[in-house]
Amino acid sequence: MAFKTQSEDGDTMSEINVTPLVDVMLVLVIILLVTAPLLTQSVHVTLPKTVETVADTKKQPYQLGIDAQGAITLNKLPYTDLAVLEKTLRDELQKDPELAIHFYADKKVEYGRIAEIMAIVQHAGIAKLAFVTLEQ
Repeated sequence: MAFKTQSEDGDTMSEINVTPLVDVMLVLVIILLVTAPLLTQSVHVTLPKTVETVADTKKQPYQLGIDAQGAITLNKLPYTDLAVLEKTLRDELQKDPELAIHFYADKKVEYGRIAEIMAIVQHAGIAKLAFVTLEQ
């Protein structure tokens, strides 16, 4: 702390007084320590009971697959021409605007080929594409 005495004549004080800053920071730390436990408490409510619902089995996502040899299938039907695959996806999207694709790709397939198939799905206008993997 810098104090000015009577013997000093006209010198300016060039030190910063950090005491107010430390006081403010300590108050903020105390407020944080007090409020943090209150934020983590859960709300205890009794949830209402409802009847069991069944998933809509009519709107199953399409299964798009590519195996290790590079063979492409859509719902287990083989496609050799990517233009035909894109046209089929566009037609199915017109029938169902909420069309979703589950993409099954073998781990031996090169990323470039997977990216090419993803681009075809996106170019067909389908926004819902999910990769299917196995849990370890």
